[in-house]
Amino acid sequence: MRFLFYTQSLVSDWNHGNAHFLRGVMRELLSRGHEATALEPSNSWSRLNLIADQGVGPIAAFGKHFPELRAESYDANFDHEAAIGEADVVVVHEWTEPALIARLGRIRRDGGRFTLAFHDTHHRAVTQRREIARLDLTDYDFVLAFGEALRERYLSAGWGRHVFTWHEAADTSLFRPMPEVEKTGDLVWIGNWGDDERSAEIASFLVEPARRLKLRTRVRGVRYPGAALKALRAAGIAYGGWVANAEVPRIFAEHRATVHIPRRPYVEALPGIPTIRVFEALACGIPLISAPWNDAEGLFRAGRDFLFAQSGEEMTRLLCQVLSEPAFAEELTASGLETIRKRHTCAHRVDELLHIVASYRPKSAASDGVTTKEAAL
Repeated sequence: MRFLFYTQSLVSDWNHGNAHFLRGVMRELLSRGHEATALEPSNSWSRLNLIADQGVGPIAAFGKHFPELRAESYDANFDHEAAIGEADVVVVHEWTEPALIARLGRIRRDGGRFTLAFHDTHHRAVTQRREIARLDLTDYDFVLAFGEALRERYLSAGWGRHVFTWHEAADTSLFRPMPEVEKTGDLVWIGNWGDDERSAEIASFLVEPARRLKLRTRVRGVRYPGAALKALRAAGIAYGGWVANAEVPRIFAEHRATVHIPRRPYVEALPGIPTIRVFEALACGIPLISAPWNDAEGLFRAGRDFLFAQSGEEMTRLLCQVLSEPAFAEELTASGLETIRKRHTCAHRVDELLHIVASYRPKSAASDGVTTKEAAL
């Protein structure tokens, strides 16, 4: 089948974590013999910020890291009708312009033969409810929500006719253990500042434990204000700015532990939705300790796949334990890696997507380009 993904950006992952997942999904589809193309706006906020921050080098590097992936840009004069005319499945991300979201729906309503899905991977359904409510999803076949709590929000609000939970996952062709890499640091956190959505939590669960334990700590991410950078320096934490997601597995391999610090809207209003970094870190076999969040869907085995710290003091204690007890750390990483490989890879999510799509397409069309195993799901 021919898949077309409308996205904020495939090329840039600057403050844009969904690019990680989309790349993995597209690579998996291609490996199974499907076609997959991403369409992104020529004025993509993520790509423009990446170029302003790092120059054009990362754009060229994307092609080297992901030579099989195809991304095209569109502007106000782009012929969307022609672009989707040959597609079998069109997946539209929630950061797409509202007018274009509605336009694609009308094309589907007026005889488009493709299956049309809307994909939500953000907390705006609870923090900016009016913006999501204004989106015209009337003619979309279904909605993909990246957590059960978000799916329930869509259903209760009447947004979309059918809504499915479709969690993010790790691209395990990229995110994997690298035991050959030498450990040069103790603790690493890869995450963006997050518009003050977790500033207090970063101080409590990262900065203070690193300072107290005098850990060799590194932070990578973007949009850190001056006060945050000052706090990192005062704690002896090295800040490295943006990093391409393709380079993250090696960075994890260079460190002995990492932490997860969820954004407050997910903790308070959308339980059960971790960031994609949880999946990616566990896939790399690095011990993970998380600040509190409610794993309402039982995605992981808390205490076995990773550790929960209920306070900054407990984070300090658990980090000390993980870093001083190699056997304990090894058991933790083995368990987390097992859960990822059994349940949370992009291959699993493609299985789920193909199963959903098959129920919305005629049997002859749904089986076109789908293996017997996939058609039977």
